[in-house]
Amino acid sequence: MQKIRKIAIAAALAASMAAGLAPTASAHGIWFAQRATQLAFLYGVGADDLDSLKRLPQVTSMAGYDAAGKPVAASLQPDGRLVLVNLENQPAVVAAVLDNGTWSKTPDGKWHKKGKDEVPTAVVAERTIKYAVHLRAPLTAPLAPLPGQTLQVLPVEAALPAMLGQPIKLRVLYQGKPVAGAKVLHDWVNDPDGEPALSGADGTVTLKVRNQGLNVIVAIFESPSDQPTKYNRIEHLASLSFVLAHAPE
Repeated sequence: MQKIRKIAIAAALAASMAAGLAPTASAHGIWFAQRATQLAFLYGVGADDLDSLKRLPQVTSMAGYDAAGKPVAASLQPDGRLVLVNLENQPAVVAAVLDNGTWSKTPDGKWHKKGKDEVPTAVVAERTIKYAVHLRAPLTAPLAPLPGQTLQVLPVEAALPAMLGQPIKLRVLYQGKPVAGAKVLHDWVNDPDGEPALSGADGTVTLKVRNQGLNVIVAIFESPSDQPTKYNRIEHLASLSFVLAHAPE
């Protein structure tokens, strides 16, 4: 009986570790969306629009670009409970990076904001970094890789589809190069637990545009740990957001 109990415990621990090493569909991301006629910086997953103001100190980069991809000034500014984008220079594209730090998961399923060197019972630990690109206006050329975006998902063509249901070809880049096997979710806000598509050998994936309105597409890619004593992997989560216009009123 004792032997059977030990086997059961070992199997449960192995299952827990396997679950911890699997990509977390509920991982949080960052993206941009309209709030009260302004463009806001958001943090969360699905319908959970969490406290972005609290995460503002973790934002390590904020940038803007014109329709040709040339840099223009853009910044984030607190406004009550929201974080808004300063659009004074009318960027066609805005991009941000948020370093969410190191997290360790214990056998009870809880995550702790510490490395596994500080959590002896951790079954897995990861460093998590979030990236976001938002298209505000039509582009004059396909969007080139953006500086500081270690992982990014960009449209292959300059022109976006006009209607929901139309295909959009995307390319996922890691460190500026196409990456295969990235998980791509076509509707982060309305279907964050949906079945992901995988980027091909050239980093591309083609999806049907989900919404006649706000679209938030997310790519997730895991890279090896650069500090194995602290965490097992680095999870990169990148969003691409844009809006398709509705019919005239």
